[in-house]
Amino acid sequence: MLEVLPPPGVHVASITVTSRSFAAGGTIPVDYTCDGKEVSPQITWSAPPEGTKSLAVLLDDPDVTGKYTHWLAFNIPQDVTSLPEGADVAKLGARLGANDRPDVRYGGPCPPRGEMHRYVFHVFALDTTLTLPEGSRRVAVDAAMNGHLLGEGSLNGLAAR
Repeated sequence: MLEVLPPPGVHVASITVTSRSFAAGGTIPVDYTCDGKEVSPQITWSAPPEGTKSLAVLLDDPDVTGKYTHWLAFNIPQDVTSLPEGADVAKLGARLGANDRPDVRYGGPCPPRGEMHRYVFHVFALDTTLTLPEGSRRVAVDAAMNGHLLGEGSLNGLAAR
């Protein structure tokens, strides 16, 4: 996976990410997984840094070789600081990228049976709006974000089957 970098000389601000759906480091409830309703959990983040033009939110599984992307939303307006459970980001004017299934939707945590995996919700503040189409793959979104990162934060959760 490509590492997303800030513009030259920019210090990346820290964004605090929380959820009313599960505690940091805690178990992600079944409704948000492939064994439940498979809807996105509620997530909230602190105000992004000055100069933010858009936000990107993604969910990945770092316990899979090369990471596995479960959700990818970008061009979220800079004044949005939370997404409700089952968020429809299109209503915000945002776009969904393809997850690694590949589907253009939230794909809940779904580790192999008998395994516990970590899942990370990332929030990125960007100094641009991405000119990518709906359904873009993670590699294209990462490349488009590279050089535009102003702030980032994450929230970890666990899921098992």
